[in-house]
Amino acid sequence: MSGIIRTAIHTFAALGLAGSLTLGWAQEPKQIKLTEKHVEAFIAAQQDMSAVVQKIQADATARTDSSYDAELEAVTKKHGFNSFAEYEDVAATISIVMASIDPQNKSFMDPQTAIKKEIDDLRTDKTMSEDDKKQLMQELQEALKAAQPIQFPSNIDLVRKYYDRIDAALG
Repeated sequence: MSGIIRTAIHTFAALGLAGSLTLGWAQEPKQIKLTEKHVEAFIAAQQDMSAVVQKIQADATARTDSSYDAELEAVTKKHGFNSFAEYEDVAATISIVMASIDPQNKSFMDPQTAIKKEIDDLRTDKTMSEDDKKQLMQELQEALKAAQPIQFPSNIDLVRKYYDRIDAALG
């Protein structure tokens, strides 16, 4: 399986989890035109953000506890964002672009095309069990439904420039 789709599935799952644990997304994530400041702040915020998300995941009452929302707001403001909502927009935009970049050669393929290619590859894969294939096919179909075209082409070059640092920050 290519790194593009592994990243896409991981990214969509992580963003969905963060959104559902915190302030949530009532609609598809909003893409914004990224700046170097956005990307650098996003990278810098990851360690603190991961700590808060882990705390939320460990606490079964987190979904109704507004103190976590306050913690998330504090972390994002500490790293230069105006709000957690702005951080979410930056995270979503970066994630959408990251999911479309091949980690080996940093080439870009639009999200829908990359996912369709991965679905075709999965259909002919003889190394996976049928159960694993079925599960992955469902995940890819969901990723295809959620895949958005890149609205700001300049984001591609910016995320490519920071790809390794973003990938390392996301762990």
